[in-house]
This record gives sequence, C-alpha cells and structure tokens, in this order.
Amino acid sequence: MASAQQIVVLGAGVSGLTSAVCLAEAGWPVRVWTAAMPQHTTSRVAGAVWLPPRPADRASDTLAWTEHSLGVFRELAEDPGCGVQLAPAVAVGQSTAAEAMSSAAALIPDLRPADPSQLPDGFRNGFLATLPMIDMPQYLDYLTRRLAAAGCEVEEHPVRSLAEAADAAPVVVNCAGLAAGRLAGDDTVRPLFGQHVVLTNPGLRQLFLEINGGPEWTCFFPHPQRVVCGGISIPDRRDTTADPEVTERILHRCRRIEPRLAEAEVIETITGLRPDRPSVRVEAEPLGRARCIHNYGHGGNGVTLSWGCARDVVRLARQRETR
Repeated sequence: MASAQQIVVLGAGVSGLTSAVCLAEAGWPVRVWTAAMPQHTTSRVAGAVWLPPRPADRASDTLAWTEHSLGVFRELAEDPGCGVQLAPAVAVGQSTAAEAMSSAAALIPDLRPADPSQLPDGFRNGFLATLPMIDMPQYLDYLTRRLAAAGCEVEEHPVRSLAEAADAAPVVVNCAGLAAGRLAGDDTVRPLFGQHVVLTNPGLRQLFLEINGGPEWTCFFPHPQRVVCGGISIPDRRDTTADPEVTERILHRCRRIEPRLAEAEVIETITGLRPDRPSVRVEAEPLGRARCIHNYGHGGNGVTLSWGCARDVVRLARQRETR
C-alpha cells in the first residue's frame, strides 16, 4: 500500500494524466504540474487510435505496454462519456501494412485480410479490424475528471528543472513530452511536427489508415461530431504554424478515399510536436535526495502505450516504497 509520500507528475498530456490517475488511484497523494493545461497539449491534436507497434518498435516492453493499454481501452469503450469507442477500421499499405497488422492477430480477434473490393482504388493490400479510437478532447477531460475524483488537480506550473520539482516531493514523474528531454538532459529527444485537418462528420463510422514508411500518409478518424484527417510527420521542425499546402494535400488525399468528405465543412487545422526518441524511456534514477521516474519519448504512440507505461510508473514508485 502506498505511503503518504507526495508525488509530483510533470506534464498533463495523455502520458502525464494517465500516470497520475494510476498513481492517485493506487493511493499516493499526487500533484500534476504542467506548462500547458490538457486541452493545450500535443495530446489534444492526436487522431487517435490504438495500433500495434511497428516491427522495428517491438521490444518486449513495448509489446507489454501495447497489450495492457488495449485491455484498458476496451473496458473504457463501455463508458459512453469518456471518448473511447471500438470502431471498424481499414488499414492499407503494401508489405508495411501486412507486417504491422498480421502479427497483431493474437491481440485483435477480428483482424482479417480485406477483399480487394473493400479497398479504395490504388490499394491492393489491407486489413479490416475493430480498434479502439479515442476522441482526444473528450478523453483528456475524462482523465482530468477521473484524476479529480481521486483527489488530484492539474496545476499550471512550469518548471525549469527536475530539481525544482524534487524540492516539492520525494518522487517526480517526468512526463513532460518534448520538454522531458530537456529536463532530463537527454539530447536524443526530437520533435516530429504533425498536422491534422478537422472536418464535420458527414456520417462516417469506419476509420481509415494508410501504413507506410514515408513522411505523409492518408488517415481519417470519424468521431461523433468531427473527423480528424491527416497525416504528416516532419522531423526536427519546431514551428507549429499550420501549413496551408499541407492542409490541401491532406484534404485531397482523404477526399479521394472518402468522397463524402468533399461536402464536409472544415472546422479547424491543428498542429503539434510529437516527442520522438529512438526508444521510449520508462525508468527510475536518483534525483538528489529524491527519485525521478521517467516516462517519455513515445513519438506518435503516446495513446497506444499510455496505460501500459503508467502501470510501469506505478511499479517503479512501489519499488521505492519497499526499500
């Protein structure tokens, strides 16, 4: 059982909020300090959908985090107020899609190859499945409410160093997204610029995802009130200004796949910086007289890995308690 030792979680994106929820519900007094409130984090910009990791990312930890998160999202999909739904999905691509999806058959019981007649023109290979899809603005509000119910509030409190947080608590959890690398002195963290175009939903239910290894792809995620269309990834770009040319390319690709989007109204264009790292970092290290648990570097997989990584954050916090 957790002691009364205070924990400060840095960051209020999906990784920070999920870690804080798991810690608070396990009994720790938790404070969340963040430079940006949840609705202003990169997490709000995500599509978002749970996806199996790419073959290159399938370390044993990543697989365990992915599988645990899938189980939680399936449970959350039974709550209509949290923003998670189990949605019909089609994933397309060449060998990349096959590699990414086929080995996930054990996790996704209804995963099956698509008949060519079920695929858009220009695609010969694809899979059909039912996947958790998350409406991020609604989901971030849900996590914030759940955190408040556990006795924890989110505070707008930027920090310049991990030591500053360690002055307030013996355990600090570093979930600060792109800033986590700077706080930890980790120069392997870099931004991946992303941009989505949000449209009104003309009645779509099936999400679409092109899996490829390039900087641009086609995807759209139809939530009840909106469709989030993408996508793009530009390494090392820190300017978050929306690019009108990227917007036009996204709309052209998505409307070619789904003509009903041609009549949909553009609500907004949203951008964000994914916190990329060669591998996700979930580990603990001394921080003066305190201890820091790192949970960052998720790139575009923050939602997919969130509950699994948070479970390990709790495990690492308990290790301190038993010493």
